[in-house]
Amino acid sequence: MSTRTGRDIEAVRERMAAIPDALSPELVERMEEDRAHGWQNPYRARGADALRREARASDEANFWRPAYVRDVEKILHLPAYNRYAGKTQVFSFRANDDLSRRGLHVQLVARIARDIGYALGLNCDLIEAIGLGHDLGHTPFGHAGERCLNDVFHARTGRWFHHNVHSVRVLDVLYGRNITLQTLDGVLCHNGEYEQRVFQLSNLSGFDAFDEAVESCYTQGGHAIAHLRPMTLEGCVVRISDIIAYVGRDRQDAIEAGLLTGDAFEDGLGGAYNSWILTHASADIIAHSYGKDRIEMSEELFAEIRRAKAENYAKIYRSSGIEGERAELLSRAFELMYERCLADLAARDESSFIFRHHIRRVSEQLSHYERVYDWESDPDQTVVDYIASMTDGYFAELAQHWFPDIHFPRRAYINEAR
Repeated sequence: MSTRTGRDIEAVRERMAAIPDALSPELVERMEEDRAHGWQNPYRARGADALRREARASDEANFWRPAYVRDVEKILHLPAYNRYAGKTQVFSFRANDDLSRRGLHVQLVARIARDIGYALGLNCDLIEAIGLGHDLGHTPFGHAGERCLNDVFHARTGRWFHHNVHSVRVLDVLYGRNITLQTLDGVLCHNGEYEQRVFQLSNLSGFDAFDEAVESCYTQGGHAIAHLRPMTLEGCVVRISDIIAYVGRDRQDAIEAGLLTGDAFEDGLGGAYNSWILTHASADIIAHSYGKDRIEMSEELFAEIRRAKAENYAKIYRSSGIEGERAELLSRAFELMYERCLADLAARDESSFIFRHHIRRVSEQLSHYERVYDWESDPDQTVVDYIASMTDGYFAELAQHWFPDIHFPRRAYINEAR
């Protein structure tokens, strides 16, 4: 429950009213003149600067398939991309197909970021690649599943699991797609849990420094992730667009799921907050970032985003989503699944699902690029690779198959009693 007074809520709404919903006529005129004179943003990521680990002839850019377009296409054809459709965003056990899946979320992020990026004269192909690929490493059952997998992985190895880091592993290691450094960096640095008012660039210049940053995320966890900064403005735009995409949409889902009513939120907008934040945040960020070597927003918008996120955590994620409904069950299922998979690897039981549905399939994908899946040297990481790849439905069915005392609620669309 909110502890804010009526005066506090009034202050929130006054601040929201101060954030414009459109660009000023003066800025629009300036942007139109810049375009008419052939202006290009000098800080945009250029395709000519794209870096890949390997110089493959098949990955060379051309006129109709520039470097970052190739990244987009590589991502779209990944098995992990297809599985987005089976991973829920927040509400995992609701029999309602109108609730968001992760596949919709990444499309929304890419779309919002492209709108902002186009106005700022940035590379929209790179934005799309980062936007569509940023959650490929997400676990089943959203952030609740991520915490469960991290808990057991960290307890066994001392290393940390975070979905943004694993998204890089999916692209760079598990499927060997030779994705550009600029896209991988944007994926690594996208984490929308760490909002900032001003996004400065990191000046990252090569894979050696990038690999060190990835490793520090495994060894230092949230401390390292909190200090990540993208190397491109495109990555910065995706990072803030991630927050914009979920903070309003998750409210719509909470109302659609029947867990909250429209008047439960301090801003008084209910589900319409999604439209409000999309319009006002985009205009604010464009107005405060145009022509600059950084991405920034007004103090008012920054305060509002932080407030809205905090309210979502209090009223949705920690009380109404899976954390409040099935947290203990989910944690136990992840622990049992993890231990069973480790045992199957130790026994080299090739009839096990981790061999049949994961190791063989990943190995086949990598064979096209003359690479192999080194699943034996780090069994814990192999188990993490497998569990993180699962959709909600696959995880639930496998857990109940292996452990009969685990009972996930069935997603029943038709209740004959009603």
